[in-house]
Amino acid sequence: MGLIAPTLPDLDVDEWRALPRAERTRALQQHWAVYGFGTPTGVYGLYVLKIALYVLGGLAFAAATPGIGSLGDVGDWWFEPVVFQKIIIWTLLFEVLGFGCGFGPLTMRFLPPIGTFLYWLRPGTIRLPPWPDKVPGTKGSHRTLLDVALYLAVIAAAVYVLVSPADRGQDLIEPERFVPLLVLLPVLGLRDKTIFLAARSEHYWVTTIAFLFPFVDMILAAKLLMVAIWWGAATSKLNQHFPYVVSTMMSNAPLLPKAVKRRLWRDVETDVRPSRLSGALAHGGTVVEFGVPLVLLFSRGGTVTTIALVVMLLFHLNILASIPMGVPLEWNVLMGFGALVLFGHYSAVGLTDASQPVLVYGLLALVVISVAWGNRRPDLWSFLPSMRYYAGTWSTSVWLFGEGAEQTYSERVTKAAQLPHRQLEKLYPPETVDLMIGKLQAWRGLHTHGRAMVGLYPHAADDHESRFIMDGEMVCGSAIGWNFGDGHLHQEALLAAVQERCHFAPGQLRVIAMESQPFWNPIQRYRIIDAADGVIETGEVDVAEMISRQPWDGSLPFRVTSRAEAPSRDPH
Repeated sequence: MGLIAPTLPDLDVDEWRALPRAERTRALQQHWAVYGFGTPTGVYGLYVLKIALYVLGGLAFAAATPGIGSLGDVGDWWFEPVVFQKIIIWTLLFEVLGFGCGFGPLTMRFLPPIGTFLYWLRPGTIRLPPWPDKVPGTKGSHRTLLDVALYLAVIAAAVYVLVSPADRGQDLIEPERFVPLLVLLPVLGLRDKTIFLAARSEHYWVTTIAFLFPFVDMILAAKLLMVAIWWGAATSKLNQHFPYVVSTMMSNAPLLPKAVKRRLWRDVETDVRPSRLSGALAHGGTVVEFGVPLVLLFSRGGTVTTIALVVMLLFHLNILASIPMGVPLEWNVLMGFGALVLFGHYSAVGLTDASQPVLVYGLLALVVISVAWGNRRPDLWSFLPSMRYYAGTWSTSVWLFGEGAEQTYSERVTKAAQLPHRQLEKLYPPETVDLMIGKLQAWRGLHTHGRAMVGLYPHAADDHESRFIMDGEMVCGSAIGWNFGDGHLHQEALLAAVQERCHFAPGQLRVIAMESQPFWNPIQRYRIIDAADGVIETGEVDVAEMISRQPWDGSLPFRVTSRAEAPSRDPH
């Protein structure tokens, strides 16, 4: 099929299908170690085109600012403060429309390649309020015309800023123009947390708050937020999981030679754990993310600043070139642009230059609190405001559908896209579909938490070998229109919403939910939830045990802390 033909292992699919699930996954994990997802060539072209359109769109809105200059003069105005403001708002709009993180085949989204507005403009789709029992007027899981109107209002508020002129006195947009967006987005988020997270509010919405500040304070606050992002991400990587993220992500990098990919693992045939090279790359990247932003923060231009900027640009270019699953591509482009503007052009703005330090450092304090609290209590926070972007210790889930359950889900849940295997059936023969879905499970298993999931299948259902098992991230993408690594979006709240529509019998649908590892805590906790009966088992597993196992090894020792019943078979 030319540009859309995936690279898959050469094996007898009928024989492969007859193997136990662990052996099927093992063959695909060994293939992933060298070939990654096997992404078709045309898919990379799609993402490159998307990045180009993102850049052109942002520059076009900036160039439309009266008096700024044409696109041909971009070298004269790219660093203007109004341009930085518009690029931030453009990126927020790009994300909230679904063209950024979570777009396309590398998030197992094929037909259509986008969710977001196809869901959030459609009454009757699932919404997930964060605190339905505490915030009046937010209960329920059905999207209403009010939710659609609020979503349209957020889009309109962003466009209102993007078409704004600049105050010629300071080359800034008038602060009051940001107020509608600053108010509407969290209000909408109280009705549906998914949209607030999809807007990457921990970065773009918080930066927009800084746009209310005087010019120097705005620049300093934006600088401090970028440093908080780098340091927050680096702090979350101080664990035993991150080398697994590096080896898995870089094995999917299209430009990395296969010989190098093999060296990322101890042995691609027998020991699919990260090699010393992966560990060195992981820890080296963490050192860079801690140290270089510190140099940028305290240097005031010149050679030192230039070298530090080059290092951080290469850092983000490396992530960009890896084209990781989840595809946070435009975010990495923005981080590079922001570094050049804030620490390059405005390098002279330092920590003591704030005219209203209470505002600047008060905003920073709120960000630091969210990062610290989120790392200590990940069960209470999304990984996004906690800035645990690549840490590898994300909350996750796996959904185990009994006989007929996936068909019921397909028919009764209002959505714009089916689960990935149903989308793929429109493009590929059944053999290819099975292998591609298997590669998704292989990818999850190469991370530490994936090893735990394999061991928990028998805890969830004694007939797990015959069940249709789907990563919760993919259920999330199908059910609510966006998926980007936040396991809290596809655990109890989403299961309750699905059950409200499907009315599964006890045992027909089980979900294994694993929480993130709290900072400096050696365990991860899990729950097994039945769609009809609620939580049937809780327990914990040692991270040390997880990293000592092969991804196909289901012999992990779990400490069961509560059990309501023995695993039941699908009653049908």
